[in-house]
This record gives sequence, C-alpha cells and structure tokens, in this order.
Amino acid sequence: MRSIWKGAITFGLVNVPVKVYSATEDHDVSLHQVHAKDGGRIRYKRTCEIDGKVVEYADIAKAYDDGDRTVILTDEDIASLPAEKSREIDVVEFVPSDQVDPIMFEKSYYLEPDSKSVKAYALLRRTLEETDRTAIVQFALRQKTRLGALRVRGDVLMLQALLWDDEVREARFPSLDEKVTISAKELEMSEALVKSFESDFEPSKFTDDYQDQLKELIDAKLDKGDSVDTAETFGETAEESDGGGEVLDLMEALRRSVEKNRAAKEPAKKAAPASKGAAKKSPAKKKASA
Repeated sequence: MRSIWKGAITFGLVNVPVKVYSATEDHDVSLHQVHAKDGGRIRYKRTCEIDGKVVEYADIAKAYDDGDRTVILTDEDIASLPAEKSREIDVVEFVPSDQVDPIMFEKSYYLEPDSKSVKAYALLRRTLEETDRTAIVQFALRQKTRLGALRVRGDVLMLQALLWDDEVREARFPSLDEKVTISAKELEMSEALVKSFESDFEPSKFTDDYQDQLKELIDAKLDKGDSVDTAETFGETAEESDGGGEVLDLMEALRRSVEKNRAAKEPAKKAAPASKGAAKKSPAKKKASA
C-alpha cells in the first residue's frame, strides 16, 4: 500500500505523527460504454460551451454560480484555505463507542505510526481499547473538512470519515404510525427463527456473486462470442422458491422458515465425526455443524 497523506493525531499536547492509507478497495469489474450496433467506444470530451474547443485538465478550474455571477476558484485558491493546509487529525472528544451510529460511516483509512511515534501510537491504541472509547476527530483531506471516528481494529488505529449530521436523512414513513399488535407466540416463533440462523460473523465466508457471475459471462463471451448460451453458462434458474405464489399468514411463514432451516442443518450434524477428536473442532467447523 502507498500512503495518501501524512499528518499527526493531536489531543492536548500529545502529538502522534501518522501515515494514512486507504483501508478499502473496489473489486468491481471495470466496464465502459460502447455503441451496441458496432462496438465503437463512447467517449466524453471536455468542451467549452463558449468556443467549442476541448479543454485540457490543466486548464480546468472549479466555479460557483449564484445565478447572477460566476466565481472561478483555481487549485491555488482552494489550497490557500487554512483548513486545507492543516495536517492535523484533531481529537475533539472521546465518546462511548456504541454512541457512533454506523449509518454515519463513510470512507475508512488505516493509520501507520510515522518515524519515532510508535510508543505514542501504541499508548493511544491501548487507551482506546481499555476505555472502550472512540475518538471523534476533525481533519481536512482532499479539499474537504471532515468529521471522523478514530478507533482500534486489531493492532491498527483506523480512521473512519463520518458524514456530517445534516447529510443523514431522517426516516419518516406514515406507515410506521400504524398501531401493530404482536402476540407472545409470534415473538417466540420469530426469536426461534433468529436462533436457527445464529452464527459468528466471518466476512470471508461471503462472496460477491454478481461480480463472479459477470466475470464468468465475460469469459464465456470471450470464448464463444455473442452466440453464448446464458442458460448453458449459468444453468437453469428456479422459476419460484418453495411455496411459489402461496400466500401464508405470518405465523405459518415463521413456522415453515424455522422447520426449513433446521432441516437444512441436519445433514451437517449427521456428517460430523463422532470420535473424541470431533470435540476439538476448529471454530469454523463447530459453526458449520451447529
């Protein structure tokens, strides 16, 4: 990985120099637009509406239009802003970790201790762990002043950019004002369904089926051209799930769901070895046979 920014975490008189790295990456297959008739590439040109000429990136600036006037802002203008010049990740408060709503999380970054800051870095990391607190910080990155949450992930300090409060919409749905009565039996059955799905979250178990299938389709078309048979490539898909268009009441749907999930787990239980060594299975195997 290559660092995208250098700065320092500051709280009180403590200064922790760090390097910032993007913590996530996009794995989507890259596609571009073409003319469906002949496969010709569709390209977009940056043209000036006054002289009609193509404009080079180096000659492009940002602007604000208030309806009557236009203010042009160059890269130099924006770089002159005090917040843009700041290289500090300024801690403003430490809050209980469960008070940070995940809906506010945006981009994630890893922080690496820079130069001789390892002890200060380790101390901050340990303090956040021991107190179960998240540091709320403010910083400037890529021409934006940002709010962030500084927390621990494994042995690394992670900085997660947060949305500003006014960027999170309120959910107001009239349908939620309707009074609903939930019986004790319905709640009991619903809890049983949840219990039948219980597990520990392991992200590595899940795959992006859409991207895998898209790659498979691309490979098939590269091999066979436009004559590829998608039904042959992917197999026949089921027309309807179990139950089809049958309308079930809530209790019946819950009951059938619990029974179906339990039945699906039975083969795994029977396949589990009955020897003494079976009691010392790895966590992953225990989960599969639960």
